[in-house]
Amino acid sequence: MPIKTQIWTVGGQPGQLSECILPSEQLLEDMIVTAPRLLSEEWMLIGRQESTGLGGRIDLLAIAPDASLVLIELKRDRTPRDVVAQALDYASWVEKLAAEDIAAIYKRYRQNADLAADFQAYFGLPLDEEALNQSHQIIIVASGLDASTERIVAYLSERDIAINVLCFQVFQQGEQLLISRSWLLDPVETQANASNTHSDGPSEPWNGEFYCSFGDLEQRSWADAVAFGFICGGGGTWYSNSLRMLAPGDRVWVNIPQQGYVGVGRVTGLATAAADFTVQLNGLDVPVLQAATRGNYHAEHVNDPELCEYFVAVEWLQTVPVEQAIKEVGLFGNQNTVCRPTTPKWRWTIERLKARFPLFDRS
Repeated sequence: MPIKTQIWTVGGQPGQLSECILPSEQLLEDMIVTAPRLLSEEWMLIGRQESTGLGGRIDLLAIAPDASLVLIELKRDRTPRDVVAQALDYASWVEKLAAEDIAAIYKRYRQNADLAADFQAYFGLPLDEEALNQSHQIIIVASGLDASTERIVAYLSERDIAINVLCFQVFQQGEQLLISRSWLLDPVETQANASNTHSDGPSEPWNGEFYCSFGDLEQRSWADAVAFGFICGGGGTWYSNSLRMLAPGDRVWVNIPQQGYVGVGRVTGLATAAADFTVQLNGLDVPVLQAATRGNYHAEHVNDPELCEYFVAVEWLQTVPVEQAIKEVGLFGNQNTVCRPTTPKWRWTIERLKARFPLFDRS
């Protein structure tokens, strides 16, 4: 059914706020440009009303921490068929953008600003030109959602197209207008679909092996992860949400960016916030932030469900120290904390890693 939100005041006699309509979709676009976090805290806007050369203009273009692109189209007054078809058409153009094209788009958006420098400042990560635009998402923004659009988007998503709808509703309380947002589909699945689809070649059926990027060694410690049996991610929902893809029994291969592959393990638990995750220390269950002291693990955000670190318990099958990480030309790499790669490079990577980690299948 179409997304529908109701908002009530809190008190002895709760009152329901009346829903109203924004004066225009243009106002919504202006609001998003002024406050991009209306869309997501994990995306940086890099373009607006960019001409595709195909007779149309992309409403908004953003970039994610893994250097993938996010195409954002407002529904405006178009029919469901029109808005989805237009977004898919624009996505075929986005897919072909080279690094220099994207840098030029950003210079037009931010008056000759430097994309690499601003990406580093925004995400705290260097912009990897090889990873730039290796995948993309399509986000349709609407002030209301009809059943037809929902069916079309769900159908495409089930077939691994990284598409989603962000629905905004407006409510009035006195003279004040309030806006709420809700996703049609779980953003984790959209992010997963995007990370599974690469523009550098064909895809193939997923081989059942999970990839994990154990990044930012200033925040977390691989030695802790080995000692206490976990992988983790945090500092924002983009980094932590993908951990929810894992379930007990899954096998995961761990890569430290710029270092190489350091281990393979079997998942034994579900993603859990730092405040609730415990590990074994001297035969006792101890809160992870008390036991794992070689990293910070975003401890300052322990009570913030969006920014705190999340942990997944892992039984290690074989690991190596960071100094002995397996690094070869051609091995798969990705900034997503967890993903299900479908590129042929992942199959080849697993074949190589199984030779280097011969205990990968021990029980």
